[in-house]
Amino acid sequence: MKMNIMKAAALGGVLAMTATASYAADQDTHQLSSHILDISTGKPAPNVNVRLMMQQVNGSWKLLDTKKTSESGRINDFLPNEGNANHDGTYKLIFETTPYFSEQGLKSFYPYVEVNFNIEGENHYHVPITLSAYGYSTYRGS
Repeated sequence: MKMNIMKAAALGGVLAMTATASYAADQDTHQLSSHILDISTGKPAPNVNVRLMMQQVNGSWKLLDTKKTSESGRINDFLPNEGNANHDGTYKLIFETTPYFSEQGLKSFYPYVEVNFNIEGENHYHVPITLSAYGYSTYRGS
Protein backbone atom coordinates (compact mmCIF):
# COMPACT_ATOMS: atom_id res chain seq x y z
CA MET A 1 0.00 0.00 0.00
CA LYS A 2 2.78 2.44 0.93
CA MET A 3 4.50 1.73 -2.41
CA ASN A 4 1.28 2.50 -4.33
CA ILE A 5 0.95 5.83 -2.51
CA MET A 6 4.56 6.67 -3.37
CA LYS A 7 3.98 5.76 -7.02
CA ALA A 8 0.82 7.88 -7.11
CA ALA A 9 2.67 10.80 -5.54
CA ALA A 10 5.48 10.46 -8.06
CA LEU A 11 3.01 10.29 -10.94
CA GLY A 12 1.19 13.34 -9.59
CA GLY A 13 4.51 15.20 -9.54
CA VAL A 14 5.24 14.18 -13.13
CA LEU A 15 1.78 15.32 -14.23
CA ALA A 16 2.21 18.63 -12.42
CA MET A 17 5.63 19.12 -14.03
CA THR A 18 4.16 18.28 -17.45
CA ALA A 19 1.29 20.75 -16.96
CA THR A 20 3.74 23.43 -15.80
CA ALA A 21 6.05 22.81 -18.76
CA SER A 22 3.07 22.97 -21.14
CA TYR A 23 1.87 26.21 -19.55
CA ALA A 24 5.36 27.74 -19.83
CA ALA A 25 5.56 26.76 -23.51
CA ASP A 26 2.14 28.34 -24.13
CA GLN A 27 3.38 31.59 -22.54
CA ASP A 28 6.04 31.78 -25.25
CA THR A 29 3.58 31.22 -28.10
CA HIS A 30 0.55 33.13 -26.74
CA GLN A 31 0.29 36.45 -24.96
CA LEU A 32 -2.85 35.82 -22.90
CA SER A 33 -4.01 33.03 -20.61
CA SER A 34 -6.71 32.57 -18.00
CA HIS A 35 -7.74 30.21 -15.22
CA ILE A 36 -10.87 29.65 -13.15
CA LEU A 37 -10.76 28.30 -9.61
CA ASP A 38 -14.13 27.46 -8.08
CA ILE A 39 -13.57 28.51 -4.46
CA SER A 40 -16.79 26.81 -3.35
CA THR A 41 -15.20 23.43 -4.19
CA GLY A 42 -11.50 24.31 -4.10
CA LYS A 43 -11.14 22.87 -7.60
CA PRO A 44 -10.62 24.21 -11.12
CA ALA A 45 -13.74 24.96 -13.17
CA PRO A 46 -13.65 22.87 -16.38
CA ASN A 47 -15.75 23.32 -19.54
CA VAL A 48 -16.58 27.00 -19.01
CA ASN A 49 -17.05 29.01 -22.19
CA VAL A 50 -14.86 32.11 -22.24
CA ARG A 51 -15.13 34.81 -24.89
CA LEU A 52 -12.27 37.19 -25.68
CA MET A 53 -13.26 40.57 -27.05
CA MET A 54 -11.27 43.64 -28.06
CA GLN A 55 -12.48 47.22 -27.90
CA GLN A 56 -12.45 48.96 -31.27
CA VAL A 57 -11.50 52.61 -31.90
CA ASN A 58 -15.20 53.58 -32.04
CA GLY A 59 -15.83 51.96 -28.61
CA SER A 60 -17.63 48.87 -29.89
CA TRP A 61 -16.42 45.37 -29.02
CA LYS A 62 -15.18 42.76 -31.50
CA LEU A 63 -15.31 39.05 -30.67
CA LEU A 64 -11.82 37.59 -31.25
CA ASP A 65 -12.14 34.07 -29.87
CA THR A 66 -14.25 31.67 -27.82
CA LYS A 67 -12.70 28.78 -25.91
CA LYS A 68 -13.59 26.33 -23.13
CA THR A 69 -11.55 25.88 -19.99
CA SER A 70 -9.64 22.60 -19.78
CA GLU A 71 -10.02 20.01 -17.02
CA SER A 72 -7.50 22.11 -15.08
CA GLY A 73 -9.72 25.18 -15.51
CA ARG A 74 -7.20 26.82 -17.85
CA ILE A 75 -7.08 28.44 -21.24
CA ASN A 76 -3.46 29.00 -22.19
CA ASP A 77 -3.71 30.00 -25.83
CA PHE A 78 -5.41 33.35 -26.38
CA LEU A 79 -3.67 35.88 -28.67
CA PRO A 80 -1.00 33.97 -30.60
CA ASN A 81 2.44 35.57 -30.84
CA GLU A 82 2.87 35.22 -34.60
CA GLY A 83 5.19 37.36 -36.65
CA ASN A 84 5.22 40.94 -35.44
CA ALA A 85 1.87 40.68 -33.64
CA ASN A 86 0.95 43.80 -31.72
CA HIS A 87 -1.86 43.10 -29.25
CA ASP A 88 -1.86 46.51 -27.51
CA GLY A 89 -5.40 47.51 -26.60
CA THR A 90 -8.35 47.12 -24.26
CA TYR A 91 -9.83 43.65 -23.94
CA LYS A 92 -12.43 41.78 -21.97
CA LEU A 93 -12.88 38.16 -21.06
CA ILE A 94 -16.47 37.03 -20.57
CA PHE A 95 -16.78 33.89 -18.46
CA GLU A 96 -20.16 32.20 -19.02
CA THR A 97 -20.86 31.01 -15.47
CA THR A 98 -24.56 30.08 -15.60
CA PRO A 99 -24.11 26.81 -17.56
CA TYR A 100 -21.22 25.80 -15.27
CA PHE A 101 -23.29 26.18 -12.10
CA SER A 102 -26.45 24.74 -13.71
CA GLU A 103 -24.56 21.50 -14.37
CA GLN A 104 -23.98 21.31 -10.61
CA GLY A 105 -27.66 21.96 -9.85
CA LEU A 106 -26.89 25.47 -8.59
CA LYS A 107 -28.17 28.90 -9.50
CA SER A 108 -25.63 31.64 -9.95
CA PHE A 109 -26.22 35.24 -8.97
CA TYR A 110 -23.97 36.34 -11.84
CA PRO A 111 -25.03 35.07 -15.30
CA TYR A 112 -21.51 35.82 -16.51
CA VAL A 113 -18.33 37.45 -15.26
CA GLU A 114 -16.79 40.16 -17.40
CA VAL A 115 -13.21 41.24 -16.78
CA ASN A 116 -11.82 44.28 -18.63
CA PHE A 117 -8.08 44.93 -18.91
CA ASN A 118 -5.37 46.58 -21.00
CA ILE A 119 -2.51 44.89 -22.82
CA GLU A 120 0.63 46.91 -23.54
CA GLY A 121 3.88 45.59 -24.96
CA GLU A 122 5.05 42.02 -25.37
CA ASN A 123 4.70 40.68 -21.81
CA HIS A 124 2.55 37.66 -21.08
CA TYR A 125 -0.77 38.46 -19.37
CA HIS A 126 -2.58 35.98 -17.14
CA VAL A 127 -6.12 36.99 -16.12
CA PRO A 128 -7.59 34.42 -13.70
CA ILE A 129 -10.77 34.49 -11.63
CA THR A 130 -11.78 32.83 -8.41
CA LEU A 131 -15.46 32.00 -8.52
CA SER A 132 -18.45 30.86 -6.48
CA ALA A 133 -22.17 31.00 -7.25
CA TYR A 134 -22.44 34.29 -5.35
CA GLY A 135 -19.12 36.01 -5.86
CA TYR A 136 -15.94 36.32 -7.87
CA SER A 137 -12.56 38.00 -7.77
CA THR A 138 -9.86 38.65 -10.33
CA TYR A 139 -6.26 39.81 -10.43
CA ARG A 140 -3.35 40.03 -12.83
CA GLY A 141 -1.54 36.73 -12.46
CA SER A 142 1.82 35.64 -13.74
